[in-house]
Amino acid sequence: MAVSSSTPYPSLSDVTAAFEEVYPPRWAASWDAVGLVAGDPAQEVAKVLFAVDPVDAVVDEALTWGADLIITHHPLMLRGVTSVAADTPKGRIVHRLIRSGTALYTAHTNADTAAPGVSDALARAVGLTGPLRPLDPDTTDPEGRRGIGRIGVLEHPAILRDFAAQVAGALPATAAGIRVAGDLDRIVTTVAVSGGAGDSLLGAARAAGVDVFVTSDLRHHPASEFVGDPGGPALVDTAHFASEWPWLADGAAHLVDALGRAGRPEGTNVETRVSTTVTDAWSQAFPRV
Repeated sequence: MAVSSSTPYPSLSDVTAAFEEVYPPRWAASWDAVGLVAGDPAQEVAKVLFAVDPVDAVVDEALTWGADLIITHHPLMLRGVTSVAADTPKGRIVHRLIRSGTALYTAHTNADTAAPGVSDALARAVGLTGPLRPLDPDTTDPEGRRGIGRIGVLEHPAILRDFAAQVAGALPATAAGIRVAGDLDRIVTTVAVSGGAGDSLLGAARAAGVDVFVTSDLRHHPASEFVGDPGGPALVDTAHFASEWPWLADGAAHLVDALGRAGRPEGTNVETRVSTTVTDAWSQAFPRV
């Protein structure tokens, strides 16, 4: 994105207001923790780093680049804490952010349910074309576009083996790669995807009659029972981080567009970057030798 030197930078409050036009916090689940976590709303924002996780490695990347704001998908404070002392993991991050003047903002389930949102980006990344529809629609959306997960079709049907390889190639590489359950030679045309943990949507995927369900964090027993029931979809299980990473570029592009629509010239000075840090929790997989 070209940066002009003739105008100042927007304030953090202007940037978050523009972003919330695309991903309103009211769309978040009641249990979620979204919005501004750290930062002075009056501070200027010149650089915004998008990342999946608010972890030390991402803060390192942000500080090296000189980011004024980190927008992450996962919350830092999802569960309540009674201390942000610097000798605790969350407290250490809060102290680093405040000392460096770097703000932190979270868009979680409000970005999941948005249209387009996290699963739209995943769907496009793995090769789904044409219109997409929610796997679990948001009943408060009169247009029926918002919701968790997406269903779409491949432009060219493929066998599961080849589709799984396509998924692996489209997502960031992680230590564990991807796992597949089902007949590797079955034909795949219709696909359901859900970025992040998708255990709760197994029933919706079966009811939708898709050929395969791509998601993350599938547990042994539900997955075993699911594929053991004849006629149901195959499963492709990815790393949680990897399935949500494609949204970062979309989120950055939507922020740039929203700042442009706001009509404030300083908004065109904001530079965005997608984090290249792999924040998957698992750093190594050891096959049996």
